[in-house]
Amino acid sequence: MGYMIRSVLLLGLLTGIFLFVGNLIAGKVGMTIALILAGIMNFLTYWFSDKIVLAMYGAREISYEEAPWLHAMVEELAKRANIPKPKIYLVPMEQPNAFATGRGPSNGVVAVTSGILRLLDRDELRGVLAHEIGHIKNRDVLVATMAATIAGAISYLVNMLQFALLFGHSRDEEGNQNPLSIVGSILLIIVTPIIATLIQMAISRSREYLADETGAKISGDPLALARALEKIHYYVYNIPAEVNQGTAHLFIENPLKGGGIWELFSTHPPTEKRIERLKELARRMGKLY
Repeated sequence: MGYMIRSVLLLGLLTGIFLFVGNLIAGKVGMTIALILAGIMNFLTYWFSDKIVLAMYGAREISYEEAPWLHAMVEELAKRANIPKPKIYLVPMEQPNAFATGRGPSNGVVAVTSGILRLLDRDELRGVLAHEIGHIKNRDVLVATMAATIAGAISYLVNMLQFALLFGHSRDEEGNQNPLSIVGSILLIIVTPIIATLIQMAISRSREYLADETGAKISGDPLALARALEKIHYYVYNIPAEVNQGTAHLFIENPLKGGGIWELFSTHPPTEKRIERLKELARRMGKLY
């Protein structure tokens, strides 16, 4: 529940920044235009998210006849999560990884790479699939779309300010003098998108922690997921993959290398912390002493 509350608070903070900066830069009309533009773009992405990302990675649906054991595993986990059984797709990628997509539980998809099927044992794979089903159950595609819409609207507002500065406009839609100085405007242009991105990434990391917790409870085996994350983390850093930056947040482990200060801009929490939290959850569940 803590991760859910954190996500709501971060979304509220992002919305507050949008309202404050938007009113300062463009007034109510400008805010409305920015929000509509961002909303249209992200609504289309949300509505076709499953088709877009699956086509992007050349994924194909795995039939029941091809892997009945895998379908049985997903069906059992979905039943435990109280959601419809998601479709299962195979991504032809050597890097061991997995992701979930779809607008919600009624049309969810779990996708696994060929690399992860070779790397993990069945208990570990079950833990990973439970994590992805956790994302579907928690409607994380919707949450990510909401965050992207608000952050996108902030980006449009900043572009409006850049345009206004470039052409020397300093009045709002009501004809009043814009209170922003040139220096203040430049600072807003630089700082606001960075803050919005940091919050958006923090929301993504919070949803990963929540999916870990939800998945561990669905599977009843936090340690299997912890072992899987440890294995995946090692191989992700040794088997590079061509991944679109805009879809990196979908994967169970960030498929792109990074570290240090860039963790603030990462869509995923540090794997070590995720494993520590899963072990703590296992202790609370009486699975580790």
